[in-house]
Amino acid sequence: MTAVASPRAPRVGRDGALRLAFARRGPATVVAGCRFTLPLQVLAPVALDDPAVVVSILNPTGGLVGGDRLAIDVDAGADAHAVLTTPSATRVYRAEGEPTVQTVRLSIGPRAVVEWVPDHTIPFAGSALRQAIDVELDATAGLILVDAFAAGRVAAGEAWRFALLESAISIRDPAGWLLHDRFVLRGPAANDDLAPDGLGFAESRSYFASIAVVGPFDRQRFAVEVGRLGTDGDTTSLGVAALPRRGALVRCLAPSAPALLDAVEGCWRLARRALLGLPALALRKG
Repeated sequence: MTAVASPRAPRVGRDGALRLAFARRGPATVVAGCRFTLPLQVLAPVALDDPAVVVSILNPTGGLVGGDRLAIDVDAGADAHAVLTTPSATRVYRAEGEPTVQTVRLSIGPRAVVEWVPDHTIPFAGSALRQAIDVELDATAGLILVDAFAAGRVAAGEAWRFALLESAISIRDPAGWLLHDRFVLRGPAANDDLAPDGLGFAESRSYFASIAVVGPFDRQRFAVEVGRLGTDGDTTSLGVAALPRRGALVRCLAPSAPALLDAVEGCWRLARRALLGLPALALRKG
C-alpha cells in the first residue's frame, strides 16, 4: 500500500495591509501617501471645520473572520494632525481555526498629533481576536487613543461567549515606556475560574474601553473633568490614572452601547480641549 499525503488545507482568511502617511502642507494636513489591500480600505478624507484631516478606515467585507491578518501602519510627519476612525463598530465573526490578528503601528513625529478613535469592536460568539497597537511618538507629539469593546452581541444573549479576546497597547517616546497595557480574555470553553463580568472585572457591565491621552496638558484638571462626566446616571464608571510622563489613561465600564458612546465621546471631547484647545469633533456617520 502506498500512503498518499493529503494536501494541506488552505488557510481561511485574508491578509490585509494599510499604509497611511500624513504631512503638513502650509496650514493644512494632507494624506501624503496611501496604499491598501483588501480587506482594509480607506474613504476619502472628510472636510470638517477642524485643523485635522479625518480619514475613515473600513472593511468592505462586513467584518473580520478567523484567519484574517491585518496590518495598519500610520506615519504622521512633523506638525501633521490626523484623526482616524471607522464608519461603524467592527464585527469579529466566529473562528473555526486560527484567530483574527490585527496589528496597528502609529509613528508620530515632532509636534504632530494622531487621534485614533475607531468605534467599538463586537466579538461574536466563538470568535477569536488578537490585537496589538504600538505607538512611537516624539517627545513633542500628541496622542488620543481609544480601544473600546462590547462583550459580544449582548442583545442576542451572547455576552462573553467569544473564544478569545486579546488587546495590547504599547506607547513609547524617546525617554522610554509610557504605557504597556494588555488583557487576554477567554470564553467559557476555557473553564477558567475567573468570571469576566464579575467583581473586579467588568462588574456586570458589557461594554468597556481604555482611552490614552499623551501630550502637554494639565493631567490633574483632566482627571477632575472626566470624573464629572454625567454618563447614564451612576451605572457608567470612569477612572483616570497618570502615566509616568505627560499622559493619562482612562478606564470605562458601561452598561450599554449608548452609554459607552456617551462616555467615550465625553472623554474625547475633554481630551481635545485639554491637549489641543479644540472643540469636540462631530464625525459624520450613519
